[in-house]
Amino acid sequence: MPRAGLLVGRGRRARACAGTPRVADRRRARDTARLRRRALHQGARRMTQAQAPGTGPKVAIPQAVVVNDLADLLDVTPVDVIKELMKNGVMATINQVVDFDTAAVVAADLGFLPEEEGSEDSAALAGEDDRPASISLRVVEEGDDLEPRAPVVTVLGHVDHGKTTLLDTIRRASVVDSEAGGITQHIGAYQASGPDGRALTFIDTPGHEAFTEMRARGAQVTDVAIIVVAADDGVMPQTREAIDHARAAEVPIVVAINKADLPNANPDRAKQQLMEVQVVPEEYGGETPVVPISALQGEGIDDLLENVLLVADLDDPRANPDRDAVGIVLEASTDPRRGIATTILVQTGTLHTGDVIRAGLAYGKIKAMTDHTGQRIKQAGPSAPVTVLGLNEVPPAGERVVTVKNEKTARAEVTADRRAMESTGTPQMGVTLDSLFGEIHRGTVKDFNIVLKTDVQGSIEPLVRAIESLAMDEINVKVIHAAAGTVNESDVNLAVASQGVIVAFNTRTETGAQRLADSEHVEVRDYRVIYDVVSDVEQAVQGLLEPIFEEREDAFIEVRAVFRRGRRNSIAGCVVRDGTVNSRSLARVRRGGEVVHESRIDSLQRFQDRVNEVTAGQECGITVDGFEDFQEGDEIVAYHMEQTR
Repeated sequence: MPRAGLLVGRGRRARACAGTPRVADRRRARDTARLRRRALHQGARRMTQAQAPGTGPKVAIPQAVVVNDLADLLDVTPVDVIKELMKNGVMATINQVVDFDTAAVVAADLGFLPEEEGSEDSAALAGEDDRPASISLRVVEEGDDLEPRAPVVTVLGHVDHGKTTLLDTIRRASVVDSEAGGITQHIGAYQASGPDGRALTFIDTPGHEAFTEMRARGAQVTDVAIIVVAADDGVMPQTREAIDHARAAEVPIVVAINKADLPNANPDRAKQQLMEVQVVPEEYGGETPVVPISALQGEGIDDLLENVLLVADLDDPRANPDRDAVGIVLEASTDPRRGIATTILVQTGTLHTGDVIRAGLAYGKIKAMTDHTGQRIKQAGPSAPVTVLGLNEVPPAGERVVTVKNEKTARAEVTADRRAMESTGTPQMGVTLDSLFGEIHRGTVKDFNIVLKTDVQGSIEPLVRAIESLAMDEINVKVIHAAAGTVNESDVNLAVASQGVIVAFNTRTETGAQRLADSEHVEVRDYRVIYDVVSDVEQAVQGLLEPIFEEREDAFIEVRAVFRRGRRNSIAGCVVRDGTVNSRSLARVRRGGEVVHESRIDSLQRFQDRVNEVTAGQECGITVDGFEDFQEGDEIVAYHMEQTR
């Protein structure tokens, strides 16, 4: 019985290539994931309802705030804020300015109730400091507000392996002939229908090494990555890079083995090479769907799209179409006839003609909006790629797009951003081996990401084994990309995206890559001896470990008398029985064997003089921070904490 599918290739239905097992299992997994997500939303709603109104931690955030200042407001480290921004598709540095809407998303993700500074609610927060030391409840959108959206798919792969032909076949609109040398010149976004009629959004990222930065940007906004591998060529260096970029962005992978119809095609060899880079096909017991196709002939396309939808359904992509739109800039340019044209992927909410939007320092009212086919539209919902006219300047690709109240508000926010940039500057805060995640002090697992380049292929395995053997329970040491050759711009971009460092073993750094590394402040470490690599990484790992402190008791003090100084101040007249008490010591007050107070010594006196220390057998007067209820016979234990690791 014929089924509805994608009609491609010379007017006939595309014939599906064999070899995609366990589809039924993936359907069951999809349904299970949907049920699990529904249960999570219901649980989050119950938790929200159970919480008393007004007891959530609130924070007042200005219209524009530097990332470092936002971290101070939330009582977290800048790295924590940067990680949350990355999760939401925003690449930011410690001194970069973000608007209120973006900062509010980060604050909500970290468990706070954000209020715009100057509002009635935020005014009540002035002077308060009720931020908890740790937040265990993550704020979740209400499940009733979320509706299914089209999954966003990025197509990655080696140059000339057929990425653009595949996209052309899927969307049935020829663009191949217009591209120089068969190489995609810009990021495009398109929508197409899957075999079951559901929509998918495709982001076309260039495959040539010169466009690696654009490819990395594409991988950060997607739900699924299709890795295109030619059946006659197999896994090539750019294929490995594409896989590593997808992994760094934590995007699930579906592999399309293209040109499976050619006489010299060897899909089995391609699958074996995939396993060598830890991409294990489902038919070999792994988790990655691998689908043989012929993009030119239109064969296997339905099967590929069905697998993409099944993989996307495991995460059940949803969004709230009834809120203000939030999106991301895919590309922008100046058109001589139309002005500034900005291609935006709407991620949540609905974008309307007439809305005022901001993208970094660019803002404006949307005068016109077209969909991926060039047709004028009035509105666009989640996962829709659109081109808008009306911004006052060209925004950078990858910039977050938010809807604002009006142009006056947008202008004020941009002015505040510019002033903040002028006062703080905009230096890039990169990562060095010495400083990598040195500020992280929250969480139980830390990632130490390394991009490894060597002179020869034979050096890779022993280096990877030696480096990753340094991982500990608290530290996840990962070589996220390893290859033989010089350090290129692709390596630097991957290090930037993953907050990693580059280790160059007996190889050099290309001039362009060094310039990019300098501008992004990414450290490239050169080594000649494996021992030096291991030694430096080991020392860096030790610096990432949570410090371990042990208590060291300094003195035991007996309270013999209590002197009152005013209504509230109480001085304990003491004798030091054993040890030496220091004016900076921590203090534990015990009564009858029970601890009644713990803090620190506030003052230490001998007669009328303040002193730094008192030794055993001497009398002294002691005040303890925050404690006034001394009684004769109390014992004070003076101690300090010593770091043992």
